[in-house]
Amino acid sequence: MPARRGLFVAPFDALADPRVVGDLAAEAEEAGWEGFFVWDHLQYGDRVTAIADVWTCCAAVAMRTERMLLGPMVTPLARRRPQVLARQVASLGVLSGGRFVLGLGLGDDWVGELSAYGDEPDPKIRGRMLDEGLEVLTGLLSGDPVDHDGDHYAAREARFLPAPEVPIWIGGRFPNAAPLRRAARHDGFFVIGLDGPGDLDRVTADLAEHEPRDRFDVVVDLQPDQDPAPWLDAGASWVLTRVGPYDLDLDDVRRLVRAGP
Repeated sequence: MPARRGLFVAPFDALADPRVVGDLAAEAEEAGWEGFFVWDHLQYGDRVTAIADVWTCCAAVAMRTERMLLGPMVTPLARRRPQVLARQVASLGVLSGGRFVLGLGLGDDWVGELSAYGDEPDPKIRGRMLDEGLEVLTGLLSGDPVDHDGDHYAAREARFLPAPEVPIWIGGRFPNAAPLRRAARHDGFFVIGLDGPGDLDRVTADLAEHEPRDRFDVVVDLQPDQDPAPWLDAGASWVLTRVGPYDLDLDDVRRLVRAGP
């Protein structure tokens, strides 16, 4: 598969307006970027004061673009209800004309983003919730009947339509094994915490042991001043340029976007 370039955008502060995010996405597509992925957070520490909703931003991106892939990167499934998420994902799949990608992961409680709202703080339990939630979510997105009664979720005699095809990328930190195993069962691995392009050799070797699908994406994100070429040469199928999270200036962001990949 040819390597692709995208943006990894924190909808914070100067970008905490879905209209602004939609405008940036339109400019990004015109400048040649191939993907526009939005962070999913409720809070992000003292240095971030305003945050836009990821789903509203994704809808704005879908409406303002025609070719780019888009989606949340990543959504902590343990703080969501899989049946509600399935409806939102299917609708965004339709709205985008098949360009929506769903990024999922454990989430992180480093600023109390989960525990402050009564969500599960234990990462091991969130891991079990993620695995079970993925089973329910993918079942509902398939359009087939789902009958599930598990430890965390239920879907009794449920069938959801429409059922557009939506790729799922699993986010996780290198070198943790569990997210890689999850990712191999789906469509891509958004791998966080790599020290350098050489780490991708281990990622791809470990993935090969789990026999991922024929069409499988390995996704990394870099700071704007990092050279993407070594990462693309090392086997990344997507290299995303990070926009944010701190001290965002709209004019600076626009210059970065308009410069293209």
